Order: sequence, then structure tokens, then C-alpha cells
Amino acid sequence: MANKTQEDGGIHFPFPFTPYSIQKDFMAELYRVLDAGKIGIFESPTGTGKSLSLICGALSWLRDFEQKKHQEEARLLETRTVPLSDGKDQPPFLSSSCKETPDTLRPAGEPDWVTQFVQKKEERDLVDRLKEEQVRRKKREERLQQIRHNAQLKYAAKRMRREEEEMERLLHLSREMLAEGTGTEPLEQLVCGDEELVLAEYESDEEKRAARGVDEEEEEEDLEEEHVTKIYYCSRTHSQLAQFVHEVQRSPFGKDTRLVSLGSRQNLCINEDVKNLGSAQLINDRCMEMQRSKHEKSRAEDEKPKRRRQEHQAACPFYSYEQLQLLRDEVLVGVKDIEQLVSLGKEARACPYYGSRFAIPAAQLVVLPYQMLLHGATRQAAGIRLQGQVVVIDEAHNLIDTITGIYSAEVTGSQFCQAHSQLLQYMERYGKRLKAKNLMYIKQLLYLLEQFVTVLGGNIKQNPNTQSLSQTGTELKTINDFLFQSQIDNINLFKVQRYCEKSMVSRKLFGFTERYGTVLASSREQSRLAGFQHFLQSLQPALTETPVPHGDEGEARVPRSASPLMHIEGFLAALTTANQDGRVILNRQGSLSQSSLKFLLLNPAVHFAQVVKECRAVVIAGGTMQPVSDFREQLLACAGVEAERVVEFSCGHVIPPDNILPLVICSGPSSQQLEFTYQKRELPQMMDETGRILYNLCNVVPGGVVCFFPSYEYQRQVHAHWDKSGLLARLAVRKKIFQEPKRANQVEQVLLEYSRCIKCCGHAGGVVTGALLLSVVGGKMSEGINFSDDLGRCVVMVGMPYPNIKSPELQEKMAYLDQTLPRIPGQPPPGKALVENLCMKAVNQSIGRAIRHQKDFASIVLLDHRYARPPILGKLPAWIRDRVEVKATFGPAFAAMRKFHRERPGPS
Repeated sequence: MANKTQEDGGIHFPFPFTPYSIQKDFMAELYRVLDAGKIGIFESPTGTGKSLSLICGALSWLRDFEQKKHQEEARLLETRTVPLSDGKDQPPFLSSSCKETPDTLRPAGEPDWVTQFVQKKEERDLVDRLKEEQVRRKKREERLQQIRHNAQLKYAAKRMRREEEEMERLLHLSREMLAEGTGTEPLEQLVCGDEELVLAEYESDEEKRAARGVDEEEEEEDLEEEHVTKIYYCSRTHSQLAQFVHEVQRSPFGKDTRLVSLGSRQNLCINEDVKNLGSAQLINDRCMEMQRSKHEKSRAEDEKPKRRRQEHQAACPFYSYEQLQLLRDEVLVGVKDIEQLVSLGKEARACPYYGSRFAIPAAQLVVLPYQMLLHGATRQAAGIRLQGQVVVIDEAHNLIDTITGIYSAEVTGSQFCQAHSQLLQYMERYGKRLKAKNLMYIKQLLYLLEQFVTVLGGNIKQNPNTQSLSQTGTELKTINDFLFQSQIDNINLFKVQRYCEKSMVSRKLFGFTERYGTVLASSREQSRLAGFQHFLQSLQPALTETPVPHGDEGEARVPRSASPLMHIEGFLAALTTANQDGRVILNRQGSLSQSSLKFLLLNPAVHFAQVVKECRAVVIAGGTMQPVSDFREQLLACAGVEAERVVEFSCGHVIPPDNILPLVICSGPSSQQLEFTYQKRELPQMMDETGRILYNLCNVVPGGVVCFFPSYEYQRQVHAHWDKSGLLARLAVRKKIFQEPKRANQVEQVLLEYSRCIKCCGHAGGVVTGALLLSVVGGKMSEGINFSDDLGRCVVMVGMPYPNIKSPELQEKMAYLDQTLPRIPGQPPPGKALVENLCMKAVNQSIGRAIRHQKDFASIVLLDHRYARPPILGKLPAWIRDRVEVKATFGPAFAAMRKFHRERPGPS
């Protein structure tokens, strides 16, 4: 397909084909937002080519930005004059390392010659930095060009790696022979394998800095490569990211863009021993431990200590600086998705996880999952720097919920007890070998775990499965009140959290619990550990009593669960949140094992603020972004973003106006008003009226009808009522009926049968004209499923799916917004607006399952008279809102439906 170059206002947008007019508008507005450093909220319905518009619009801006920057640098180097009198006059295209900070103010009354001297020196320093940056850029471009056009270089590097591996193998054999010849055996003071379980001496960051000084830190900074201006693109799932990468590959920018795909160790690790651990947390910890072993080994060889400890965990064979440098360059040469990156890593025998991170500084486009960008600690660990960069968050309709989920945590009473027992046994076994600080922090952790169980009403020394709680129910506390009630307000949780992170105590604990049944211990220790084993098994009966059949072992193997302490660390980190921004929910059930402590984040903006503060521009995009008031108020305004910096853009659909029929139906065939409130929706006459409406629709709609209910329970009730009344049998005459399963692993099979049924009916003809799929709002089929063409000729929404207003979490969130956000005259309170917005977001996601491309057509039916209210209609996507028809009675609505579907072609 030939590339097309579109021009809008003098801006050239390369495109793989002639774009729709809405795509031109999208790219032009996106370009303006990035150029002006704004925050953009972009809505482009599914089927309108949003991904290509994002790619071509953003990369066109980056192309022009880099060109202007290079021109400005060339001018500065040629004239050697730089206006540095104040920070505002600096060239906007300089990289962050070349810009002067505006804190170099001159003292009042300073002589002119001093000012001129200092300014000249700053000018010379800036010119020198520009020269260095140019040299680095030229070297990088030459290196990548060589790899791109010289395959021999790749094979030479591979041959060199093999030679190095062979040398390392021979050297290892030589050392073993020498060790045998000396007649000495390595000291073995501990049981074999226990050495790696003992915590190393712990030093806080402050102690390390004081001990080593600043020279080492400065050296590390000098070695780091400059981060070029780039675009960070993130989405929800790896499949969405892979799809985006494939779009980049097919775009006009596919050959020249330096793109890096980032993923978790679980997705990128090629070390089978590590990958087989299963749990993401265990893989992370083992990997970091292996890197630490490598660094400790290097330091030990340099220092040549007098006493050698038993050999630590072996370093990862795929972590070699030379190999990673080569993989980094290979990654930057061509656009690759996660699977291609893993294949490349296996071929190069270099870690794709670290190789991709090494490529971040020089990359122009970095593709990564939501969590990696939105979670501060993960972002820092990955080497992501947002200062002066562009962030594009796609599929962002659930961005607020995502941030809330990332920073919330829930721990059960059973997990607290299990972690306490593991940690206590660990301390008893290795306590004499641990340094004082390790013991101090372990005792603090034990105390915290005991207090958490106590505040739930349990006893840490008893089995949580057999403990009945005298007090049940849900209690909600501020963070400070919870800390006081738990009597842990005197413990510095920041230091405890840092200790857990640096000492990797949870990883050591998991290794200990893995090995306790096979260690060669004294008889006393063996009996104690046997009791420990029995206790742990009693906490996890499901894991110990269900054997895996031998034949299915490879497929049915469940990943080994990490130590509960790993999960509890997240809860401890959450408790360091500011008091006003979160709450702790004490959920006391019948037994301690079922009870839990949950941290609820009320203010996601506190974590998003750093992103919008550091970035040059942020784009929040999605197919269905309405209602956008949540993003403006809960996320951006609370993060300190001025209203003038926020730009909204919503484009129409590419389908002709006649290809969609959105209807609001206020009453049914028997004139029963449709109002599916909690009080009325379970009435027999309301369920009967819903059935009559569906029966009439199924008589005129060809192919597939997808009907969404507010909950699984209500769908079950309606289905049972229709079955009893005989309406289900009448419906089955026209459409084969399918129900959305609750279990995720059954969804694909149901969709396959639903699709097959519609295709068969379309070709065979007859009385049955297709299928009816009964689905649930917020379920497996209300998001991410494609009901295009005959699979979704009509989407029906039964009632308004309001969230449970009695939920303590929702009530607390509403109260928080009422206290935090200003009340807008003529608008409902912020808390009530939140409930309406949650409802309409769910509606918009569900009805967006239909109409997936330009030639598609469908009808959308909203069953509830409350949809006719202007404030509710205003929350629908613009391309639906502008065409919606409100029908007070069923007759005109049915006539419109019959006319719409008669004028369209039948099932294809």
C-alpha cells in the first residue's frame, strides 16, 4: 500500500493510505497539543483508526521537533552566542542536560565584568555540552547504521561471545582442578544451600552514602547515556501493545523509528530456571538476587578478602555487559514487539529485560504497560525518565480505576498469620548469624504482623481457620486512626518498607519455606520444622490436598505462590500515604482467615501529579472517554493542572449517519414504564415487559443481538423468570440463546458457539435468524470484545447499571469528593456526579461493542426512561448522542427498528 503524505496547516503527516477527515483533524490537534505542551483528552471511536492517527500525528511532531532542535544547535555552535540572561530566553529545543536551571541568579550590585565573565563561561559550557551531545548522537547513528547494513558485524559479535563462553568454561575447570589439588575443602558451617538464605549485613542508604562518598555516584552518572526526547506510549494489556507495535511497523515511520517494547520479567525472562518459578514476584526477586551476586562477586575478586564465604547464588548467564550492549543496538535498529524481542534475546544469549532497558535513553518511542509507567517505584526501577518527555496513555477510559487499583492493597488474616509464622521460624533458625539491624527490623515486622491480626480481633498464635471473631462487619478508618488503634504509630513505616525492599527479606523467607522439609537439621530442629510444615499446610488446604494428575502436569501446574510477606509489603507501603488521601477498611468475617485489612486510595491524582508535572505533554486517549469530567476534576485538577492547559478533542465516527439507530425506549408494549431501579427491577411485570421487548426486537433484527444486564444476579433472575413463564421458549424460536459465563476460561468457547450459530443461520435460512447473547455490564464481554457486523446488529441495555450505593468504599469516595472538589452551581454534588459517571462509563463501554468499522451498522436500544434526561444523554459519546431518538412509547420505537433493519442487507 503506497504511503500518502497529508498536509494540514503546513504540517506534513505521512500516512499509509488516504486518511479520513476525522483522522486529519485528530493528527492536527494532537500535533498542536504536543507542540504547546498541553494535556490532551482525545476520544476517537473504535473503527476510526485511532492507533494510526496517534502514531502518525505524534511521530510527525517528534520528527519536526528533532529537526528544529538540530537546526538550533547548529546555529548556536556556529554563532557561539547563547541568550542566558534569564531562563525564559533559552532555546526550547535543547535537551534537559543542556539547559541551564533558572536558579543561578546574580547577586544585586554585582560588577558588570563579573556578570559578563560568568555569562561567557556559561555560554562556553553550553557549547561544549552541545558538541558532546552531537558526538554521542553521531556515534550512535553510525553504530546503528553498521548493524542495519552489515550482517557480518552481528556474526562476528556472536562468534566472539562463543569464544568468551568457552574460555570461561575452561577457566572454571582449571579452578576446580586446582582446588582438588590443594587438598582443602570449602568450609561448610551451615546446611548445604542455607548460606544464600541468610540475610546479608544491612546498611541504610544514608550509611552507604556516608561510607562511599560522592565519587562513585558521580562516576555512575557520567556513564549514563543522555535521554533523547521521546514518546512513551502505554496501554492496558500486552496484546494491545503488540497490536500497536504492528501498526507502527506498517506505518510510514516503521523503518526509521527507534522503538523499544518494555515488559515485565515474567514476559521477557529467557533464563528457564528463573522463569519456572511462576510467580512474578519470585521471578523479580530471584533476578535481582542474581544481579546482586554478580556485583558482589566482582567486588570480592577486587578486594580479595581473607575469608571466603560459601559461593552465592550463581550469576545469570544472560547478563553480560557486552552482550546487552549488542542486544540494545539490535533492538534500536528495527521495530520489534515483545515476542520478537524474546526471540532476539535467545539468539544473542542476552537478557531481553535488561537489553530493552539499556535501549530506553536512545529510543524515540517506548511502548510499555500501564502499571510500569503509572507506578512510581516501577518507573524508577525501569530507568524511565519523564522530564521533558511526551506520554500517551491509550485505552484510558479506566485510568482512574487503574491508578486506584495499583496503589490499593488487601491482606487476609490467614496471610498475616502465615507470614508471622514463617518469619518467626526463620529468626529462630538463623537469629545467631544475623546482625543487630536485621534482628531489629525482623522484630519490628513480627510486631506489625501481630498487631494487624489483633486489630482484626484474632490471635497470631492460633490457627486462623479455626478462630471465630466475636465482632463482624466492615469498619472504615483514616490512616492515622488505624495506626493508633493498631498501636504501631511509633514505628517508622518508611524505614521498614525500605528495609524490606533492600534486604529482600521476603525472598529469603520464601527460600526458607521451600527448603524447611529437606534440610539436614538436628532432631529437635526437624520436629520443630515438621510442626511448622503441618501448620502451613493447614493454612493452605486447597494447595496441599489437590494433587495434579500426572498426565496434565505440564499444563495444570499452578505457579508457586510467593511468601505472603511479599504481598504484605504492598500494604505497608500503602500505609505511608498521606492521611487525607486514603482509608483502611477492616473487613471482619466469621473467621480470622476470611477477614482482611484493605487500603483504599481515595486520591489517585497524588500519584498522577508527578507524571503531569515532569512531562512536556500528556495525551489521554480512548475510544470512549465520556464523561470526561472525571478526568478533568478527579485526576487533572486534583493533580494541580490548570484548566487552560487541558484540551479536549472528540471526533465523530466514520460510518454514515444512517448506519446507526440509537433509541431510548421509555415504556414497553403493554405501556409499562421502564424503570429498572433496585426497588422495581425485580417486579414480575418489569421482567415480563423486558421479555416482550426483546421478543419483538428479535423478530426484526437479523444476526446477533447482545443484551446487557446490570449484574450477574439480575441476569440469572430474569432468565429463571422467563424460563418459568415460557417466554424463553418463545425467544428460542427466533434466536438461539447464550449466556455469558462467570468463569473467564469459558468465555472464548461461548463466543465461538455464538459466532458459529449466527453464521450457520445466515447461510441456512429458516425460522431461527441468529442468536441472542445475555451479557453483564462490567463482565467479560462488556469490554475488549468485538461484536462487529452480524455478531452485533443490535445492542440492548437493560436499565442503568449504577454501582452499589451502599458500598462503604463508594460512600467514602463520594464523601471525599464532596469535601475536596468545589460545588458547581446547577450541577449535582461531586459525590453524586461520581455515581452517575460510573454508570455511564459502563454503559458507553458496553454499547461500544458494536459498530467496529466504516461499513458496519447496528441499532442501540437503551431500556429505561431515565436515559431521556438531558444530563444523562449528555454523557453519551458524541457520535451516538447526536443521533439518539427518545421514544415515549414502544410502537414508534418498534416501527423505527423494523424500518432500519429492513433497509439494511441481511446476514452476510
